[in-house]
Amino acid sequence: MFKSLQLSKSDAGFSAAVVDTDESQLPAGDVLVQVDYSSLNYKDGLAITNTAPVVRNWPMVAGIDGAGTVLESTHARWKAGDKFVHNGWGLGETRWGLMSGRARVQGDWLVKLPAAFTTRQAMAIGTAGYTAMLCVLALEQHGLTPASAAGAEVLVTGATGGVGSVAVALLSRLGYAVVAATGKSSEESYLLQLGAARVMDRAELSAPGKPLQKERWAAVVDAVGSHTLANACAQTRYGGVVAACGLAQGADFPATVMPFILRSVTLAGVDSVMAPLAKRQLAWERLATDLDPARLESMIEEVPLARAAEKAVDLMAGKVRGRVVIKI
Repeated sequence: MFKSLQLSKSDAGFSAAVVDTDESQLPAGDVLVQVDYSSLNYKDGLAITNTAPVVRNWPMVAGIDGAGTVLESTHARWKAGDKFVHNGWGLGETRWGLMSGRARVQGDWLVKLPAAFTTRQAMAIGTAGYTAMLCVLALEQHGLTPASAAGAEVLVTGATGGVGSVAVALLSRLGYAVVAATGKSSEESYLLQLGAARVMDRAELSAPGKPLQKERWAAVVDAVGSHTLANACAQTRYGGVVAACGLAQGADFPATVMPFILRSVTLAGVDSVMAPLAKRQLAWERLATDLDPARLESMIEEVPLARAAEKAVDLMAGKVRGRVVIKI
């Protein structure tokens, strides 16, 4: 038996509770794993608090992320003893997830744990940090370099969140002047410690704005959506690129085509859930070289599985900064 955070829904209502689970209850898969750590992402928060219809099958074990050790495998790429990282692929939504002592998954979904990271560090990164790296890769694929950005800043919205915190740390280490947008003025020292050149109030971006505004940004990483994304696009300079990966403010996009047809701005969508294996491996390889371990450590709050549901409530209330690591 092992512990798992199980989400249940019935006529009696919704519940999220840590329960004893038997290996025989696990779904089919070609790799059985022991999970050392999971992490708390925005989608986990939605599921665990039942704030949005993220979960498609009941009961559900929460956790889109996990890192640990392979116990058994019939998959050609994996053998007992291998260290793995898992992100996305519908776990915690349509299939039992990784806030669990053990899990059975598909080997095609797993990425080799980079030697640079412990399983704890991998979950400090988690889907949020891996998504931040995918955003950086998207900016680079559309021509962003420190030389091309010379004289202009790179904006990161939702900067104290998981995606934002890692994006600030990555971009600053890569040589960009990063502006961190946040509604938490008390967290300015935290963002400067991560490498931000300066911090701005998110209120400057969150209200309706003009279709075209003063050119400010060489590039943008946006995890917020809605008016924030629209204003970021309207303020991006000629030929710049905006990587969009989230909807913390909203799923709407109240914008015009003006930045795209008059300033040649590129809006690059970034998905982490179904990204192909090659893209995942590249992201993790880059994280291993481009993310400062000391800055990563400064983002971490570690809690036991028994407190995961409590922290999910805090996350949805905007009371969490950086990354919450769940020790299994």
